[in-house]
Amino acid sequence: MDEQQVAFVTGGGSGIGAATARNLADNGFAVAVVGRTTEELDDVVAQISGAGGTALAVTADVSDEAAVDAAVRTTVDTYGRIDAVVANAGVNGRWAGIDDLTSDDFRSTLEINLVGTFLTIKYCVPHLRRAGGSIVVVASVNGTRIFSNSGATAYSASKAGQVALAKMLAVELARDRIRVNVICPGAIETEIGDNTEHDNDEVMIDVEYPEGKIPLTGSQPGSADQVADLIAYLTSDAASHVSGTEVWIDGAQSLLQG
Repeated sequence: MDEQQVAFVTGGGSGIGAATARNLADNGFAVAVVGRTTEELDDVVAQISGAGGTALAVTADVSDEAAVDAAVRTTVDTYGRIDAVVANAGVNGRWAGIDDLTSDDFRSTLEINLVGTFLTIKYCVPHLRRAGGSIVVVASVNGTRIFSNSGATAYSASKAGQVALAKMLAVELARDRIRVNVICPGAIETEIGDNTEHDNDEVMIDVEYPEGKIPLTGSQPGSADQVADLIAYLTSDAASHVSGTEVWIDGAQSLLQG
């Protein structure tokens, strides 16, 4: 019998990360559910365990290098391997015009979204090299197709950086049979808005859209479970020849709103 594969999912306590952890567990992975809020992680692990899956809660801030290193070591000490990495942890940060956005605001967003993604991949790669594997980076339509959300400068810069990071590493790590892809969700029902500081009303550009900004669904955002399904595909053998690719999952929203 084959050894159980292991997934390392950051931002796993809520939203897309939690949906992904549950989905991968349903597909047979043992899942390290990584995040900053222990109570949320424990709840997700309990859901997975209750459904007959295998999961471990690992508390870590992805912007803290020592914490990421420790989280990866805990995962490997527990399960012996890592086969899939989902770099999902992120914040919206502060959305404000350039005059009001501080250097600390900018650095804080990039430290979590971009540096955190780098650290997650860096410390997982030595373990992925043992048998190959898949890395999925969760970016956004912002910074890739949508640039009309004035004030989202730090967030968009971090998300554009994630795409470049993923493409560079897709080439570098291909020799190790490690696939690296990036997904770009649009409007998705998650809790990420809870950590957003909006101060961008004065710099927003008025634009008229048809009724509903999402062509596929009108005004109905996508769900975290739909994003998790895409991530599950990219981590599976069905995507064994897919690497260095970004996939937008937004109901064509970014084609209309960009």
